[in-house]
Amino acid sequence: MTETAKLHLKEWLIRQIDSGRYEGLSWEDEEKTMFRIPWKHAAKKDYKQTEDAALFKAWAVYKGKYREGRDKADPTMWKTRLRCALNKSTDFQEVAERNQLDITEPYKVYRIQGDSGSTRPAEAQQVNVQMIIQAKTSPAFTGFGENEVCREKKQFHANKDENLLTKDLLKEHMYCELTGKNPIPAPLPLISPASTDFRMHVKLFYQGQCVMKMTTTSQDGCFILQGCVPVGNERIYGPCTAQQLSFPSPASASLPTSIAAAMDCLLHHLERGVLLWAAPDGVFIKRFCQGRVYWSGPMAQHTDRPNKLEREKTFKLLDIPRFVSELQSCLQGKGPIPLYKIDLCFGEEYPDPSNPKTKKLIMAQVVPVFAVSLLQRFGLGESEERQSDHDSNTEGENM
Repeated sequence: MTETAKLHLKEWLIRQIDSGRYEGLSWEDEEKTMFRIPWKHAAKKDYKQTEDAALFKAWAVYKGKYREGRDKADPTMWKTRLRCALNKSTDFQEVAERNQLDITEPYKVYRIQGDSGSTRPAEAQQVNVQMIIQAKTSPAFTGFGENEVCREKKQFHANKDENLLTKDLLKEHMYCELTGKNPIPAPLPLISPASTDFRMHVKLFYQGQCVMKMTTTSQDGCFILQGCVPVGNERIYGPCTAQQLSFPSPASASLPTSIAAAMDCLLHHLERGVLLWAAPDGVFIKRFCQGRVYWSGPMAQHTDRPNKLEREKTFKLLDIPRFVSELQSCLQGKGPIPLYKIDLCFGEEYPDPSNPKTKKLIMAQVVPVFAVSLLQRFGLGESEERQSDHDSNTEGENM
């Protein structure tokens, strides 16, 4: 490893392509927007670990996951790690129609996505968002000098226990505004919710009935799919440490025979599922299954017609800086409580004004824990426990 500073996968991989060091790793077009990556299966008779696993091994070494002479060589795991990183990153999109996997020297083709300015899900720097709660302009504030503001900022940053506004402070601030009294300048809270909490509440519904729920604990997120992912199965994508939430059998729910049969047919097309994960800048999803998946949520383009998730493409479902900005407006009385719940609908168009949630065969609800905790911290929502109980009792009515 010659790099002195750690690079993100995109920069690291571009260097490897340009180096010409690895056989089969090359640019697919002159514009250097796509590249080939060798993809020979370890079970093939002509497989040579030294050559065919060289790139995957290099990535494992670079990330500190393999130490030459100390760790046992595991070409399959090396390949899995790089594959996981490629498919999880927003910088790459697999170009399936260009893949050649049934030839002597098989390869896959990836497109390097344009720089949209978004932070990478797995390797993003910590996002710190300052949320300033300001009082309305009044004569009492016109003489408030810059030095006093700086003193207040220093006092705030020196006290780590006061990094979030409390309900009492907010109430006092609002009371001062309403009565016209000189309010105490509100401190400037530094909020970085996703940097410490990547958990998500995930629930599965069959025609409005909650048939399964879990709270993710892995930073790599959750894989929702039909069945289980076999260890070492190269056809399955996603990080190896992501949790797996499998659709339960339709027989587990009290459903008419015809509905259960339709679900069985739909589940057959959801074998490769979808991958969900939370990162410092948002909540993301990537669809791998053949069955279509639709969604609604904070960043959905439409609220009155279907939003489709394209296959093999990363979508951002919730933007954390935007969420915090909307929360700021809400606390200032300038907007509603920000949206944070995400609905997924498998196999049927959604949103669908003509067909309510309770009629959809298979749906999932995703709720980022940081959003629930933050709203509750500001007195704008119920505790996670109460909300979970409430949802369990009213899901069928609200779905």
